[in-house]
Amino acid sequence: MAPLRGPRPPLSLRYAIWSFISATLGILAICEITTLVGHPLLIGSFGASAVLLFGATDSPLSQPRNVVGGHVISAGVAVIVVALFGSSTVTMAIAVGLAIFVMNLTHTTHPPGGATALIGVQGAVGPGFILLPVLAGALILLVTAIFTNNVVYHRSYPKHWL
Repeated sequence: MAPLRGPRPPLSLRYAIWSFISATLGILAICEITTLVGHPLLIGSFGASAVLLFGATDSPLSQPRNVVGGHVISAGVAVIVVALFGSSTVTMAIAVGLAIFVMNLTHTTHPPGGATALIGVQGAVGPGFILLPVLAGALILLVTAIFTNNVVYHRSYPKHWL
C-alpha cells in the first residue's frame, strides 16, 4: 500500500512568486508576438507547458528536448491522424494515445503534448499547425524560460538540452 503522503520539498514563497511572474511573462510574450505577426500562436496546451517550465524547472519533462519535441511530435501526430482519418471522438482519442506512444519512443515525453494532439485533431488542422502555432509558441515559451529561470540566483534552467 502506498503511503498517504509523499515527500515534499520545503515551501518557497520566492520560488512561487517567480513562477507566477515568469509564467505570466511567457504567456504574454506569445500574445504579444501573436499581435506582431498577425497569426494566433497561443493554444491551451501552452498553459500546461508554462506550469512545467516555470513551476517545475528541474523535471525531466520540462527540459528543452521534451518541450519542443513533445509539442512538435504531437502536432505531427495530429496532422497525420486528421489527414488519414478526419476529426471525430475516436480519432481524438487515438491521436492522444499515439502522441504519448511516439513521445515515449523518442524520449520527448511532455504531458502538454497530449493536449496539443487533442487540440489539433479537434480543430482538424493541416500541416501548418506544426510550425504555427506549435513550434513558434513552444520556442517562445522556451526562450522565456531560459531567460527568466537564469536571471535570478535561485534557479538554473535547463538541466540539460538533449
